[in-house]
Amino acid sequence: MTWQSEFWSWMSPPAMKTAEQPAVGQKAPSAPKLPAHNGQPTIISFLRHCGCPFAEKTFLSLRTIAPAHPNIRFVAVSHSDRASTDRWLASLPEPSKNNQPNLTIVVDAEREAYAAYGLGTTSFWHVLGSISSVAKLGKEDGINVRPTESGSRWQAAGNFGIDGEEVVRWSRKDERADDVPNFKDGVDAVLFGATAGSI
Repeated sequence: MTWQSEFWSWMSPPAMKTAEQPAVGQKAPSAPKLPAHNGQPTIISFLRHCGCPFAEKTFLSLRTIAPAHPNIRFVAVSHSDRASTDRWLASLPEPSKNNQPNLTIVVDAEREAYAAYGLGTTSFWHVLGSISSVAKLGKEDGINVRPTESGSRWQAAGNFGIDGEEVVRWSRKDERADDVPNFKDGVDAVLFGATAGSI
């Protein structure tokens, strides 16, 4: 990691045309790089950049809930490049837990899948309005900022639950950088057909 990579993480990434965020009840978008559903309920979490403490908390929450639901596929999507993503995953607590049968980690450095799910770039306040939460997360959860080797701090994050018929049952775009999802809501939606509204 160099100061140059940290510097570029603060630059706005190239503009992309993004689709509308899929609403509950709609068919899930077709997105490059994401695994085929094959009739299996799926929770997809599009992360902020590797190194972000809120991305770490989100991923650890996803990794924690996955073993309790072996019939659901859990997918974490990174827009940092493959090498940076792999180093970030290896730096997390108990990295061996990243290798679970129903947990897939996808690298989408081109942000094509993000765009297909309506996740573009965010505002100044989306990012900097969460600065005060960083210290709280470190104190309460022991999760701190890690080096940012690639990716953009301005990329929006979001989380989606898709049932076995490829219908969106949970649609949640993070409202701030520190807006971490409760994956139980997504699991309940794909298992029990709850119509969890978009947030």
